[in-house]
Amino acid sequence: MKSKVAIVQCNSYETNEVSQAVSRGLELIGGAGNFVKAGEKIVLKVNLLVGEVPEKCVNTHPEVFRAVAKEFASFGAIMSYGDSPGFGTPLAAARKSGIADVAEELKIELADFKDGREVFYEEGVQNKKFFIANGILDTDGVISLPKLKTHALERFTGSIKNQFGCVVGMRKGEFHVKLPDPTDFASMLVDLNNYVKPRLYIMDGIVAMEGNGPRGGTARAMNVLLFSTDPVALDATASRLINLNPIFVPTTLKGAESGAGTFLEEEIEIAGDTLKDFICKDFNVERSPVKAVKKSRVISFLNNHLVAKPVIIPEKCTQCGTCVQSCPVEGKAINWQEGDHTKVPVYDYSKCIRCYCCQEMCPEGAIILKIPTIVKVGKRF
Repeated sequence: MKSKVAIVQCNSYETNEVSQAVSRGLELIGGAGNFVKAGEKIVLKVNLLVGEVPEKCVNTHPEVFRAVAKEFASFGAIMSYGDSPGFGTPLAAARKSGIADVAEELKIELADFKDGREVFYEEGVQNKKFFIANGILDTDGVISLPKLKTHALERFTGSIKNQFGCVVGMRKGEFHVKLPDPTDFASMLVDLNNYVKPRLYIMDGIVAMEGNGPRGGTARAMNVLLFSTDPVALDATASRLINLNPIFVPTTLKGAESGAGTFLEEEIEIAGDTLKDFICKDFNVERSPVKAVKKSRVISFLNNHLVAKPVIIPEKCTQCGTCVQSCPVEGKAINWQEGDHTKVPVYDYSKCIRCYCCQEMCPEGAIILKIPTIVKVGKRF
């Protein structure tokens, strides 16, 4: 049986248009009543990377959240929502994103994503233990609402990676330290997603983020919502929409290997609108395989010469210190110059594990990834 992915055109975040698009998408994959029952506690796992206004396209848009929440609530489900942002509290991020206002209007509670408990996942391939938010563990089911964005470490952040926010607070940084290699990190994300096992994935691609994502990129209208129970197929389809080969996305490959779904076109049934009508050939995303990053001294030396490194654009830097706070490395791979908070922070690349947390969390988009010259030269031949 093929995995079904519904593609639905939606040209704006106008309330009625989004509502109609969400309703259509759900009908294409069996209807909202196929995923929830009256009285069940259902959490909407939104993408709340950090507190940003909707126009920045960093998080799940509040109108998508509104439409999805209303659909499932109409079947008697008891709705809640949440995420563990990379910076700040869940409530602060939800308020700035606009999602909290919608939730309060619809009387939907913020689930507990500040505290959690350890769980053991016997089927895990890379990781068997996680510290998961209580809001996820104390619910009957999860509906995942990822945002279509580029991502420095994994090329693309989608359905599978959205569940990383189920790990509480700064514990996410521990995984970056333990798993600097993007493929190992992707394998962990797949284990996590397979443990949480959302019932459905609905991707907000109405306005996506290209370039320096997942926070510092630029908005790009894609005019689409994607629906599927198969996160691998959905992510692969979204990759094709932005002209990115799915095999270059580690979470997609590892997801397929784990049995979570398929990325092969011949094994995916597209419902609704036609995929080719939404393909954006010049979408700004890195279209090359990820580079391996390991911990040994020899490989660490090679990383500095072969793997893209984060670099600060001084004229964009506001010395806010977010990059320093976000660095998960003990001793910090980026820090203040002699403790002076009025100067642009500096990197110690011998400590840098290439997790790109600094780039991911920079509120000004002042950190970019610089491809080593030797790699640029190699691509020409």
